[in-house]
Amino acid sequence: MQSTNDIRQTFLNYFAKNGHEVLASGPLVPHNDPTLMFTNAGMVQFKNIFIGQETRDYSRAVTSQKCVRAGGKHNDLENVGYTARHHTFFEMLGNFSFGDYFKDLAIELAWNLVTKEFGLPEEKMLVTVYADDTQAFDLWKKISGLSDSRIIRISTSDNFWSMGDTGPCGPCSEIFFDHGDHIPGGPPGSLDEDGDRFIEIWNLVFMQFEQLSPNERMDLPKPSIDTGMGLERVSAVLQGTHDNYEIDLFNDLIQASADAADVPVDGNYGVSHRVITDHLRASSFLIADGVLPSNEGRGYVLRRIMRRAMRHVHLLGCTEPLMCNLVPTLTSQMGQAFPELIRAQALITETLELEERKFKRTLERGLKLLAEETAGLKEGEALGGEVAFKLYDTYGFPLDLTQDALRRDGYGIDLAGFDDGMQRQKAEARAAWKGIGEAATEQVWFELNEQFGGTEFLGYD
Repeated sequence: MQSTNDIRQTFLNYFAKNGHEVLASGPLVPHNDPTLMFTNAGMVQFKNIFIGQETRDYSRAVTSQKCVRAGGKHNDLENVGYTARHHTFFEMLGNFSFGDYFKDLAIELAWNLVTKEFGLPEEKMLVTVYADDTQAFDLWKKISGLSDSRIIRISTSDNFWSMGDTGPCGPCSEIFFDHGDHIPGGPPGSLDEDGDRFIEIWNLVFMQFEQLSPNERMDLPKPSIDTGMGLERVSAVLQGTHDNYEIDLFNDLIQASADAADVPVDGNYGVSHRVITDHLRASSFLIADGVLPSNEGRGYVLRRIMRRAMRHVHLLGCTEPLMCNLVPTLTSQMGQAFPELIRAQALITETLELEERKFKRTLERGLKLLAEETAGLKEGEALGGEVAFKLYDTYGFPLDLTQDALRRDGYGIDLAGFDDGMQRQKAEARAAWKGIGEAATEQVWFELNEQFGGTEFLGYD
């Protein structure tokens, strides 16, 4: 079985052999784009190249990019732990061409990697192209030998990428793996396409147009390539599972969580172990990149992630901090590929332990209130918005933590009532982030901690 670390390295080495510059992952705080809270795709560090504001001394690049999706348009937080492929933190493998090669070589490189380097059976593969992209359809047929029925034309925005209302854009081509008819689900474009049988593993974006206005588009003088392959997804395929949480990296972390809590990985607590390990990864990488928990902006998103995990630690029956004890396992897994984890290990451990101890004081009281307020509810009914807001305002429960706590009992939340409470208190902290200035401040604290070590509170001595 290929390990996830080996799969990452195979990808990077393959494109290096084909003339690509191997570059380190960009930071999770995108310093070149103040409109983004977190880096959520591989192309973020190259955005200024794609829009013509920057040039580099190479025209081909390959990366394994750290990504976080936990807010805004790309918000996977509420589903993490309950599905096979939702994560707050994940790696995006990608190869990029800046006005160098285009569709023909991009398709050839992709096909050779998945079928020869990774060794996936050709009969298990199918691809999609944008409905109007006859060129991509013909190239796939010529290069791969796939039948017409396995090259599916898609007319929706799923197969057309754009950077925004204006700017670079172009059709996409996605590569899917067929797990077999013993798994429910249909091919892309079908009514049951959301099943687990056909899984997208790679998206090739052919950046060939510039959108000037809603009704005006022109050809780019130098078409480019932007691709994204989810490492956890392709690892699941290559390791013979359709569940990302069963790959080697997660197996080791989940087992470490089970050992630390003395609670088995299967049974009623499987979801909790998944949430804890996913959120540990996101929290650790964010801290390593200079984000610290706070009540606003990026720091608040980090705190939301941490507190959601901490509720699941509580569900496991743990009375002492747990997440901080899993950091060595994470570092041993991923520290070689991402040395910033090793550099920041002490800070990560200290921050997690401090947050766990601090939140424990109010978690139990808040959960007691929640239990009292839901005692008379029937399945499918909603918790009052004023109660959800009180949990947020008094007990520090982010809304998604309360939603997660109610989910397994089948209760909802009166979101309109919660929003009314937020408006009255003018507490829209999640929208009050300060962009790059906040990250710079956090980085100063990171560097001070690294230089002088942690501080011990002596006020009660």
